[in-house]
Amino acid sequence: MESAPSVLLGELFARSADLLFIASADGALLHGSGGLREALGPGVAGGALLADLAHPDDRAALSAAWSSLLQRDEPVSFSVRLRDSGGAYRPLSCSVSRSSDRSAVLGSLRPAPAAPAPVTEDELSTLRLKARLLDGLVEHVDPLTIWALDRDGIYVYHDGKSTAKAGLTRGQHVGHSVYDLYGTSPEAAADMRQWYDGQVRRGRGEAHGADWDTWLIPLRSEPGGPIDGVLGVSLDVSDSRLVEKELRIQLDQIAAQQKVIRDLSTPIIEVWDGVLTLPMVGTVDSVRTAEVMDSLLAQIVEKRARFAILDLTGVEVVDTRVASHLIQLITAIRLLGADGIVAGIKPTVAQTMVALGLDLSQLNTQRNLRAALNYAIRAMTSAQGASPAAGPAPGKKPAP
Repeated sequence: MESAPSVLLGELFARSADLLFIASADGALLHGSGGLREALGPGVAGGALLADLAHPDDRAALSAAWSSLLQRDEPVSFSVRLRDSGGAYRPLSCSVSRSSDRSAVLGSLRPAPAAPAPVTEDELSTLRLKARLLDGLVEHVDPLTIWALDRDGIYVYHDGKSTAKAGLTRGQHVGHSVYDLYGTSPEAAADMRQWYDGQVRRGRGEAHGADWDTWLIPLRSEPGGPIDGVLGVSLDVSDSRLVEKELRIQLDQIAAQQKVIRDLSTPIIEVWDGVLTLPMVGTVDSVRTAEVMDSLLAQIVEKRARFAILDLTGVEVVDTRVASHLIQLITAIRLLGADGIVAGIKPTVAQTMVALGLDLSQLNTQRNLRAALNYAIRAMTSAQGASPAAGPAPGKKPAP
């Protein structure tokens, strides 16, 4: 049969602890594990009293905990500083209980968690300032809601004036899971879990009948530590979104009106079968010239026109870029198999075109629109008369 100390040692070392000991009812250390002897010195298991190893300031608390154990036979845990072999006191967490035969006390020691550093007065002042700033934001910024989640997605903060506008009370979500409230689909819940990946996010969405612009900011208890929360800052942008929508509608209306004005200011008219004319009036800039080129070339192809007349009678001034565009337009008309005619050039426009140094020898110009129309009609009549497919002149019989 095993001896009592052997049974107690087996019972003791079956526990999962680092520093183990067996003590008598009066607190004398009878046996200690290798870890205990290494930490506190080899003499700890030689009958030394646990109270003698304790820091003087901790002996009263140790005595009270020990008396409670002996009186109630229930496990007791307490903190104590014990002297090691070098004479320094080590903070430890102690758990003790009576053995099964109540003949001894079984104990375990673990290093006590480090006490948090004391908060300085400057740090307290900074914390108070931050609290006042947060209170000021949630109390006075109308479209704002500030909320925070812990690592499990539970609301730990939810406040702001815009909560009432959304039909909520301030702090209503505290204690509730964001996944239960807003993770209505697996996709939505998966997106919320990504908030804990350490990235700052910004997004827009609709909830509670309002449009929200939200920043999501990961939180850490310590710099460089794991993400243990998420800060949310949500702005109700419903009013600005409505204004933006109305402004977009107005801009679309203005754009449509401008298009109508441009179409009216540069009408392409088919004045004769195969003859198009484009009267231009007012200021001619590069944008307008480019639009004219696109419209006129499209009409030449559609109408199969042979002549396109650019009537510049109502144009007083053009810049060098516009004059160059006009020359390019005439060239493009020729590439489509039609003839471009420029009519009604004013002296100032003519000087600008000459100043460009471009080759104007191939440019067909006429004094005015009437002269340009006469030219086009005569050219088409001559072409029809010279065509072998043309019939005999009226009143004449074909040659025998």
